[in-house]
Amino acid sequence: MTKAPVTPERDIAASGPYALAVDAMGGDRAPDIVLAGLDLAADRHPKARILLIGDETLLRAALAKHPKAAGLCDIRHSEASIPMDMKPTSALRVRGSSMRMAMEAVAAGEARGVVSAGNSGAMLALAKIIVKALPGISRPAMAAVQPSARGDVVMLDLGANIACDARNLVEFAIMGEAFAQAALGLPSPTIGLLNVGSEELKGDDRLRQASERLRESPL
Repeated sequence: MTKAPVTPERDIAASGPYALAVDAMGGDRAPDIVLAGLDLAADRHPKARILLIGDETLLRAALAKHPKAAGLCDIRHSEASIPMDMKPTSALRVRGSSMRMAMEAVAAGEARGVVSAGNSGAMLALAKIIVKALPGISRPAMAAVQPSARGDVVMLDLGANIACDARNLVEFAIMGEAFAQAALGLPSPTIGLLNVGSEELKGDDRLRQASERLRESPL
């Protein structure tokens, strides 16, 4: 691992894990668009510590145009990246990818979370294999925050899973509640189940079962 320009030396063990491990090579316009996002992050969190993973030569050249981002980041070189059209099963076999290395940093306790704008299927597969799920959670889910007349709404699952049973839907509700509490500061978020109607008899068996389980749960 090498230091980004104008970044002071830091003792990782003394100062704790990085806030985030960032896949600098993920996305259609990486790494410049990733570093532009880190410039914005620097305005809000100037003391954050970021582990930036990607092609070191490209990153050093790009960081010269993003001094705010450079002030947050330590660079870790990766030999490969995951193409946007690569199948998740193939992505699992790319050992030295920036996305995989970001996941490994979290699994090793070096970082608290991963950010990647890259291949979402690959990210979910790598997260499940390397970072692993919390006890009681069988599948990861994709979430998004959307505005509404009553405030922000966390919606999930948005494409990670094609078919889900009642248990999965309840797990998504648990994860959505935890995210809303931690990220949006909502102490007691309301849980809703998206269905074809509001009546209890609407929807297929899995939706009706999920609705019943949610009503019986402490959520």
